[in-house]
Amino acid sequence: MLKGTQQPATSAPDTDGWIKSTCPYCGVGCGIEARVEDGHMLVRGDQSHPANYGRLCSKGLALGETVINDGRLLEPSINGEPVPWDTALDHVAKAFQDSIRRHGPDSVALYVSGQLLTEDYYVANKLVKGYIGTGNIDTNSRLCMSSSVAGHKRAFGSDTVPNCYQDFEQADMVVLVGSNLAWCHPVLYQRLKAAKQQRPELSIVVVDPRVTDSVELADLHLAIQPGTDVALFNGLLNYLAENDYLNHAYTEQHTRGLADALASARQDTGKDGADFTLISTVTGVPVEHLQRFYKHFATTEKVLTVYSQGVNQSSAGVDKVNSIINCHLCTGRIGKIGSGPFSVTGQPNAMGGREVGGLANMLAAHMEFGNKEHQQIVKAFWQVDTIAEKPGLKAVDLFDAVDAGKIKVIWIMATNPVVSMPDADKVKRALEKCPLVVVSDCIADTDTVRCADIVLPAMGWAEKSGTVTNSERRISRQRQLIASSGQAKADWWIICQVALRMGYAGFNFNAAADVFREYAQMTGFHNQGRRDLDISPLAKLTNDGYDQLAPQQWPIKQQPVKTQLSPAVDQMPEQKRFFAEGQFYTANGKANLVPVSYRPPMTQASRQYPMALNTGRIRDQWHTMTRTGLAPKLGAHKPEPYVQINPQDARSFQLQNGAIAQLNSKWGQAKARVVITADIKPGQLFMPMHWTAVDSSEGRVCTLISPDVDPISGQPESKFTPVAIQPWVYQEQAILISRDAIAVSKFDYWVKRKIEGGFCYYLANHQDKPLLVQHLKSLPAFTKKGECIAFENKNNGSYRAANMLNGELLGAYIVARASNASPLDASQYAWLDTLLARELSTDIQRSILSGQAADSLVSGKQICACKQVGEYTIRDAIQQQACNSVAAVSACTQAGTGCGSCVPEIKQLIGMYAERDL
Repeated sequence: MLKGTQQPATSAPDTDGWIKSTCPYCGVGCGIEARVEDGHMLVRGDQSHPANYGRLCSKGLALGETVINDGRLLEPSINGEPVPWDTALDHVAKAFQDSIRRHGPDSVALYVSGQLLTEDYYVANKLVKGYIGTGNIDTNSRLCMSSSVAGHKRAFGSDTVPNCYQDFEQADMVVLVGSNLAWCHPVLYQRLKAAKQQRPELSIVVVDPRVTDSVELADLHLAIQPGTDVALFNGLLNYLAENDYLNHAYTEQHTRGLADALASARQDTGKDGADFTLISTVTGVPVEHLQRFYKHFATTEKVLTVYSQGVNQSSAGVDKVNSIINCHLCTGRIGKIGSGPFSVTGQPNAMGGREVGGLANMLAAHMEFGNKEHQQIVKAFWQVDTIAEKPGLKAVDLFDAVDAGKIKVIWIMATNPVVSMPDADKVKRALEKCPLVVVSDCIADTDTVRCADIVLPAMGWAEKSGTVTNSERRISRQRQLIASSGQAKADWWIICQVALRMGYAGFNFNAAADVFREYAQMTGFHNQGRRDLDISPLAKLTNDGYDQLAPQQWPIKQQPVKTQLSPAVDQMPEQKRFFAEGQFYTANGKANLVPVSYRPPMTQASRQYPMALNTGRIRDQWHTMTRTGLAPKLGAHKPEPYVQINPQDARSFQLQNGAIAQLNSKWGQAKARVVITADIKPGQLFMPMHWTAVDSSEGRVCTLISPDVDPISGQPESKFTPVAIQPWVYQEQAILISRDAIAVSKFDYWVKRKIEGGFCYYLANHQDKPLLVQHLKSLPAFTKKGECIAFENKNNGSYRAANMLNGELLGAYIVARASNASPLDASQYAWLDTLLARELSTDIQRSILSGQAADSLVSGKQICACKQVGEYTIRDAIQQQACNSVAAVSACTQAGTGCGSCVPEIKQLIGMYAERDL
């Protein structure tokens, strides 16, 4: 239930109470519309927003369920004791001042987030680089797209994304590289899918070590060996040159470095032309697939290469980016409709952070440390006496400096590095011994908040007002939808208050609009077209104009500004693509073809650590689940940490499907459910990144991840870490549902998930521990005097029980011995999730006692999160109603009619159950 839902402070376009805003998840930047009814927030897609035209993914559709006060941080505290805001702010300001005075400006740091709004990012960067005088402000965007930033700057002279989303529909060939677009950017995937349906000749190639849901749409899947992208694209460059597909007129007029880039490519992939056998040996891609890909790329003019974390998260990430860009530059396929290299970002405002200098190696407004003129421009604009003169510490180095005692005070905003950083246990240890850790967050209990000395309550996404920029450079308004909870404040306000208390001028902003106007003005200051980023006309916005600002794609170089409330105003022309005229932001105006060479991941597999671990996102969850974890329906699809393994390796390591595995690396360990699948190659593993110490015993995958980084970008190698895997032996396992959260210290393995009416736990204890039943019986849900029912089968060790009071189910559990071939597979017991939200019935009691769901409860594993449709419902539609197409299943069950991300699984079920029916 929402609290404090009175009219928000910020006005906004409003139709029948619907307020336009922006989704707070990935970098697609989808427009939403929201309104509050009967204390609940309703959310729908904004059909007028150019990023999504009304489409939303499962996470976006469930946003209303996450706008609740459960787990909210509501007041400031110091060492766990609540304090007034003034006390907390004074304490932070004094700590920064004392450390700077005693140890110098480099003894303090900020670690911020792509979850911040541009206005928040701007004042944070201004404080650190402009007034404190250190470069030590970095962002979790370092972990997802900093290799793209560096690759852009090496090639173009600026961090410029040249493409726009319309290119998905206008390309004749789309290459997805290291991008599971179907799960990580579902709305873009749906745009691509729609384009494919309209034009079946549109060719789609997926370059990914795994068979992901994105492969379902592909004409060709290149199952590349992890980390070999440079070899693949150097081979392509070599092939283009050898077969006379280079655009010599373009390269001579608009690029430099072609000879060196070709020489490097030939060194990697064949001195006398592309050696397909050599390339195949390195990449693991069959020769015939390589030939097909290279030929099609060479002969298709409108090629869009979309890349994401599989490229960026590598110790060779920058070289991977430039190997892709080289192939586009040497063919002149950039700045044109349907063509170009397109980096899609992971966070809602990763691009906005790049704009204002949120990365440690950047100044504000796309200006650079290495450029003395830029430094003087920034200094003059901010009217400061000193300014940071060198880049600060990148994320991994920053936390290493905390660990080494060089950084005495660190302020972490809107992110959870104890979960998301590589070698995460080291990050935790570093924070625990740091003299002062300040955390601004909207969530009261995270792994990082647990390490904090001072905790400051920040507004959540629905309470904030400001702007974000998506992957196609489109600025959108995030509008305040509800009043703030408790004492929560805007991040920009918190930062400015600390700055003012430190005696710094330039932070007397009264509203987010004031911050935005200053930032917009800065982008045009001494610019005159010399820098790509320019939104200076927006500096003339009134407060009302800011409130009504429609989505704008930068650069914006002329008035008037279009507004959604004033359609009669002349619309400002947008520049959709960069580099159409072949002019770049290098000193000579030419793009650089960068010579790159393939090199394997820094840490290789060994006898002790023989498996290569890959990690990433899953369909219905986001980052560390502080938001998506609040929506019960988003947790049902993949309810536990899991590790994918090939059947061949599963046999070698004696792992059973559904059992628990222990993974170890040089840096840490984790536990996860085993998923045996041919979707992953032998020698490789995949484990998602979302689980934390708050919701699992050992589900934090980043405890395993190598701290190796790209030497240029500083981005960690999250896609390749050598690990060992083995069975984790346990005596018994259980599934528990309870209205209240339970103490988990007595359980060796546990995973906690929110369900309707309470919580679901997956539990197991090591083989030498006492019976789980003894622990379960002692839980509050079962010690309350009520009507307890129980069943025990001593032959197989199964035990089932429930406790009811006044006609209400307080809790229930099912226990089984581990020897029963993992009988507690969560998908078989999905019906338990629904019991606390139902009226108590004889069907419920009978189902608990038997361990088999009554017909009224049967649903199976959740397939469609949007429409809450389970596997058995879809199975019945296929088998009993002859629904042998996705369209037929959707018409019968509504599955697949929301965001569409479940369609590949629906197809798999059609194949599976149709075959069984035969």
